[in-house]
Amino acid sequence: MDWKTLQALLSGVNKYSTAFGRIWLSVVFVFRVLVYVVAAERVWGDEQKDFDCNTKQPGCTNVCYDNFFPISNIRLWALQLIFVTCPSLLVILHVAYREERERRHRQKHGDQCAKLYANAGKKHGGLWWTYLFSLIFKLVIELLFLYVLHTLWHGFGMPRLVQCANVAPCPNVVDCYIARPTEKKVFTYFMVGASAVCIVLTICEICYLIFHRVLRGITKSKAPKSRSLPSSTSRASTCRCHHKLVEAGELGSDSGDDKRHASAPTMTPI
Repeated sequence: MDWKTLQALLSGVNKYSTAFGRIWLSVVFVFRVLVYVVAAERVWGDEQKDFDCNTKQPGCTNVCYDNFFPISNIRLWALQLIFVTCPSLLVILHVAYREERERRHRQKHGDQCAKLYANAGKKHGGLWWTYLFSLIFKLVIELLFLYVLHTLWHGFGMPRLVQCANVAPCPNVVDCYIARPTEKKVFTYFMVGASAVCIVLTICEICYLIFHRVLRGITKSKAPKSRSLPSSTSRASTCRCHHKLVEAGELGSDSGDDKRHASAPTMTPI
């Protein structure tokens, strides 16, 4: 996996993230991705090679290892990092869609026409929902992987001795010893702690988004109706209607002022 490419893509999320989102991204890359790349393979690279069992029965050691490690911790953390970071790309794709829509609109109606979006990266309308969905998805993934990690190994600790019983082709209860269990335990607690910090930051960001949205709605409801124009309202048709009204005014000035003050329809952008 090319972590540099992933980091370059996710760095663009900083432009559209809140303060909690920027802290979350820093924690992910410094305390999770960087630690994973630098230390994970060295800590967990010998868990199968040095998994010793007190038996010479062919295949028993491999079966006991598979019984206790149904999936390697290092691969589980790799999957967790992929599933947690990929939802942030939805925000970048949505902003790119908005920018492309704005470019086509200005190419069709000219630079003098009103913009579809005052700021393509501002979290209004559909982009707000996309951002919120990405946060909820990340939160669910973090909790799910912590649950799987806790369930597979009956906790976050790493025992020195594991017993393999009633597993063919092992003839009886077999004692197996994990290589460097204390180091693996410390590393596991560190990764779990970093994941817990990311969960707290994600919950704080969700609460911040919802609170900011509710506060903005209350502010708009208190504002006078003559001044409360939605900032996310599209003005794509305003330009066309404006040009038609100007042409109508040039051809016939006796048509009255009611045509000049015709209101243009609005569209809600995505």
